[in-house]
Amino acid sequence: MSMLTPPGMGGKYRVTGAAYPRMHRPRRRRRIVFAVLGAVVALALLGYGGLQLIGVFRGDGGKRTTATKDCAKAAASAKPVSRTDTAGGAAGKPAAALPQPGQITVNVYNATPRAGLAKAVGEELKKRGFVVANVGNAPAGFDKKVTGPGILLGSPKTDKAAFSVLGAQLAGASPQTDTRAGADIDLILGDAFTELTKKEDADKTVALLAHPRPAAAKTC
Repeated sequence: MSMLTPPGMGGKYRVTGAAYPRMHRPRRRRRIVFAVLGAVVALALLGYGGLQLIGVFRGDGGKRTTATKDCAKAAASAKPVSRTDTAGGAAGKPAAALPQPGQITVNVYNATPRAGLAKAVGEELKKRGFVVANVGNAPAGFDKKVTGPGILLGSPKTDKAAFSVLGAQLAGASPQTDTRAGADIDLILGDAFTELTKKEDADKTVALLAHPRPAAAKTC
């Protein structure tokens, strides 16, 4: 064995020049992998914690908690809707008592320059079951002064439901009152009038007035 051979090599390796065999420590790959995973988990936890802190400072956490409590209280206090409630329209409310068209007396007046308009509208209202009394030109206070589709003019004591049923026949007609004592209602046709609401659409509106639908439940 040469004197240049490192002890313990058993003569297997021989140093013949300036290069020496190097002894490396075994690589510990597992430790490296665990260290990387630990760093990723730590970063994730830090990020999540930062988001939670931002939510607290903004007040989002308190709002969510309050909203959850409010929804729970509403659900606990909500009254179950029975078949009787549903049949009566909105929960707990009976169907509205509306007058029939035959119980409503209408005077049709024309406030526009178009000739024969009041007569045509009066005949259509008769077909729909209304009692049409007077037909003609509008009074001086309204003649050529109604810019909208029309005006419903009646007594302050006139049943508001009658206004609703007649108003369903002409979308956009505005209700007004005067000093009359009777229950009749004037339908004064204005410049924006084109035609009455289609009968099927008017009937649907009246049906909804008589049987209003319950409001949709608020979801949490």
